[in-house]
Amino acid sequence: MQQNRGPRPFDTTTRLLIDSDPAGWLRWIGLPVDGPVRPIDSEVSTVLAEVDKVLRVDGPSPWLAHLELQSGHDRTLPIRLLQYFSLLLRRHELPVESTVVLLRPQADGPELSGRFEQHGPSGRLTIAFEYAVIRLWERPVAELLNGSLGLVPLAPLARLEPATLPEVIAQMEERLTRDAPASTLGDFWANTRILMGLRYDRAQVNHVLRRVREMRESVTYQEILEEGRIEGVSIGVQQGRVEGRVEGRVEGRVEGREEGRVQGERRMLLRLGTARFGAPSDPIRGEIDALTELEALERLAERLLTASSWQELFERNV
Repeated sequence: MQQNRGPRPFDTTTRLLIDSDPAGWLRWIGLPVDGPVRPIDSEVSTVLAEVDKVLRVDGPSPWLAHLELQSGHDRTLPIRLLQYFSLLLRRHELPVESTVVLLRPQADGPELSGRFEQHGPSGRLTIAFEYAVIRLWERPVAELLNGSLGLVPLAPLARLEPATLPEVIAQMEERLTRDAPASTLGDFWANTRILMGLRYDRAQVNHVLRRVREMRESVTYQEILEEGRIEGVSIGVQQGRVEGRVEGRVEGRVEGREEGRVQGERRMLLRLGTARFGAPSDPIRGEIDALTELEALERLAERLLTASSWQELFERNV
């Protein structure tokens, strides 16, 4: 997913979401799924290393789905799509379907008509290449909320009135809590926060997501304690009980919740960073483990996808 030149923000996030349910993504963009779907490597060349995602559908007649997600405008995108199409076709000798998902209006342009044509000096049509274009801000929000779990974090970027954003977040919370494995909830919300940065300012994102987090803690607190979904909560509660004072119990619960959030942010930072840069070195892991402030971890997560290495990420954090 290119955004002009330089780093490719949101790339890792969207790839992880596609990997969570590739068949669900293909159904959403309107492609037939007549067999098992699996991601394939696009290591054909340094050019294909830039491809966002290639999925193989092993139906009666196998074929490839190429997905390109855009957050910024690129007038050469149709030519790049044609280039990727040709390389994939040459490499795999299978039919290829190309689809562009535009994540925000700033990525759109008149050249994205869904068809690229070129005529030679004689006037003869020398190439005609068609691809699908999905403009996320035009899609109904219910389509994302009720579709594949891998699409739910895109819901805040769909067609909705700004005033309804808190309601949409609440519906996302209900869907994810009901259907997503407890171990993946933190990743879904981390991806949501990163993607929301495409449309909303940081203060607004923090506000609506903080309200959801507080609601979850107040409504499902006892359930969370029983199932151990948030690390550190039980530690805090036990600390309060040992002290044997009401004040200690309250303080222990608050500290436990905060520690659980910090640990969740550390895990998310390591997961997304490893997907983008590879495993961190021991010194980098030590720096992450030493971070105890939630806001500092959130700032790192927001910048992670615009950095080119672990070292650059921490240099920019100085």
